[in-house]
Amino acid sequence: MAKALVLDKTLDLKLRDIDVPLVVGPRDVKIEIRNVGVCGSDLHYFLHGRIGPYVVEQPMILGHEASGVVAEVGAEVTHLKVGDRVCMEPGIPDSSSRATMEGLYNLDPAVSFWATPPIHGCLTPHVVHPAAFTFKMPDNVSFAEGAFVEPLAIGLQAAKKAAIKPGDVAVVIGAGTIGAMTALAALAGGASRVILADLVPEKLALFKDDPAVTTVNVKEQSLADVVKAATNGWGANIVFEASGGAKAFEHIFELLCPGGCVVLVGIPVDKVPFDIVAIQAKEARIESVFRYANIFPRALALISSGKIDVKRFISRVFPFAQGVEAFEEAARARPGDVKIQIAVTE
Repeated sequence: MAKALVLDKTLDLKLRDIDVPLVVGPRDVKIEIRNVGVCGSDLHYFLHGRIGPYVVEQPMILGHEASGVVAEVGAEVTHLKVGDRVCMEPGIPDSSSRATMEGLYNLDPAVSFWATPPIHGCLTPHVVHPAAFTFKMPDNVSFAEGAFVEPLAIGLQAAKKAAIKPGDVAVVIGAGTIGAMTALAALAGGASRVILADLVPEKLALFKDDPAVTTVNVKEQSLADVVKAATNGWGANIVFEASGGAKAFEHIFELLCPGGCVVLVGIPVDKVPFDIVAIQAKEARIESVFRYANIFPRALALISSGKIDVKRFISRVFPFAQGVEAFEEAARARPGDVKIQIAVTE
């Protein structure tokens, strides 16, 4: 038995004992968990008990954005040792599936992903995880930054799918955690400017010292007008939709230049209509993102080099004993909060 943040049903989250198997196989590592980020999907399960077809029908440990310390290694593990500081990719595919064999392991229908029913997450002092999906962190990357690698990986996957060219102008719609990481990834990938749009000024303010980011409060300004002014009327090379809001799709192709690319990152709650003629008139390319693949080492390298700074987006860190309070605070969606984390062990 181990202490864990367990969701028994909608809005019923407790720090309590639960049986967590910790058998270390030959290619596994046992990890002492340090920091865990509270993700939007965790909140959705907490508040609503489901995301689409994934329904919480039995007690489930939450959490999938994590860092920690290797406490035990399996007999066949050679690239990690006890005491290594690590972060973990939370999705484990079937190594023999067609998706995995074709290099699309994030699209494997059989993937086992932390804190996706019925799979337990990592908000517990120890987990066992495949060594192949456990990554040693550079010495200058903190546990808090390591727990930010997972959301950053989504932004980097979006930048990769966009096929950014040096000097491109990119628009990012939505300045929450994923939108912020997408903006940083676009700049790291070669964009000369990111035009970042949101309704919440506190989130936009986090980019006030970045000269390559133009922030747009869409309550006060027309995003289309800002894009036209910044591109001499040509339009942005890339538009990342990272809000998941249906309204964002109404005029999204107006922001795009001819031959440009729209990357779908946010996940709308319901189906949204597309203006097919607007797509055809610009021969727009549409890409989509579902999690990430082969990205964690790149994310760690970018944080370690200083090319990407995620520290400013860590709003608050709660001790494990206050884990329920951390979720309640995250659910309040205070304007100044981007990422709340929980320090499981210190």
